[in-house]
Amino acid sequence: MKPPSPEVLGWGAFVLSGAAELWHERRMRRLGRLGFGSMEGPRAWVRAVPWLRAAAAGAVAWGLATLLGMGPMFVRQQEVPEGGWRHLVIALDVSPSMQLKDAGPSRTLSRSRRASELVISLLGRVAMDQVRVSVVAFYTGARPVVVDCMDVEVIRNILDDLPLEIAFEPGRTSLMEGVRASAELAKGWPRGTATLLVVSDGDTVPDQGLAPLPPAYAHAMVVGVGDAAGGKFIDGHQSRQDSGALRQLAGRLMGRYHDGNARHLPSAELAALAKVMPMRDAAGMGRRQAAMLAAGSGGVVLAGLPVVLALAGAPGHAARQGRGRGTISRSIPSPVNP
Repeated sequence: MKPPSPEVLGWGAFVLSGAAELWHERRMRRLGRLGFGSMEGPRAWVRAVPWLRAAAAGAVAWGLATLLGMGPMFVRQQEVPEGGWRHLVIALDVSPSMQLKDAGPSRTLSRSRRASELVISLLGRVAMDQVRVSVVAFYTGARPVVVDCMDVEVIRNILDDLPLEIAFEPGRTSLMEGVRASAELAKGWPRGTATLLVVSDGDTVPDQGLAPLPPAYAHAMVVGVGDAAGGKFIDGHQSRQDSGALRQLAGRLMGRYHDGNARHLPSAELAALAKVMPMRDAAGMGRRQAAMLAAGSGGVVLAGLPVVLALAGAPGHAARQGRGRGTISRSIPSPVNP
């Protein structure tokens, strides 16, 4: 049988405690004169005591039941950087031409390997505890591979080991599809929190059909890999880095082009991602904290009410004694002198 929820236990304790307090109050009305005399009763605020006790009992029951259901937690509170998470979206070319070996300073690395080196070097200079990384693979189409990742090893595995080209139909590479998928990914993010990094060996960019990036993107960079002067033959044609098309794409994205074949990305371009921001608690008053507060405050009320009632629940003793002496003096006749 499933145990009742903390909410049910809390309301149950409130109702039962409230009913008991009302019953107790009715029974004690007949004994009021014994405690306060015929002319007096407790202070006005004492009328709220039954409801305070009932609310405190419900709070303690809910808080303790909630904490019991959650169990212990040894992780720190969820925190986000000031201004929210920053996002890095990597649009990665996974076409077969990226396997050609004409990249790197020695022109002996495959283009995909050089792209991996560039991205891993970039992530090493990024505040990864404050940046979430997404990878969009594109060839004849485009598909998100991972979204909002914070683990560098996951990104490394995607870049090094996954044959992502088999997820697409063979054909011509479409840079536009990669950019469109990256734009779609960022539509719900806050303004100015994302950076787009396009890594490719180039493709023909049509004159029309490229919509502006969403306002979430504050920066865009297009990185070319592969030899821009020579090239390699594949499928009956010569493939080389199409730097002209990549520059054109960077201009239309209001970003910058970088030839990554021989040089890594400059650190100045990573300032928005590398900056470490102060952290703040994102959860605010979470369920665990609310349960602890409810249990603690309810316990304090239940334990403290008897003391407060004893000290401040009844009217002042001096006033009662004064009225008592006046009553006694009026009831005893004055002695008669002989």
